Amino acid sequence: LVSLFLSDLMVGLVVMPPAMLNQLYGRWVLRGDFCSLWSALDVMCCSASILNLCVISLDRYLLIICPLKYKLRMTAGRALWLILATWTVAALASFLPI
Repeated sequence: LVSLFLSDLMVGLVVMPPAMLNQLYGRWVLRGDFCSLWSALDVMCCSASILNLCVISLDRYLLIICPLKYKLRMTAGRALWLILATWTVAALASFLPI
């Protein structure tokens, strides 16, 4: 849940202000080289948010299906690995095309 919070917070603090400026002025008013960085951050934060929701859904599914084995399967190390994998996939999907 903290990872989902951070991805949504980054959308609100990093992605939305330049998007609002873009909508208000009808054109990109910031430096030109910041546009591609902003696009990559936009894709990364939104992808991380979606992937975090998928991981949370998978976690809840596993808890419901096998409640007695859940504590053995979902350790702190595995949870950390899932969070790192989520952010890595989101970063690769956004920064590699640049």
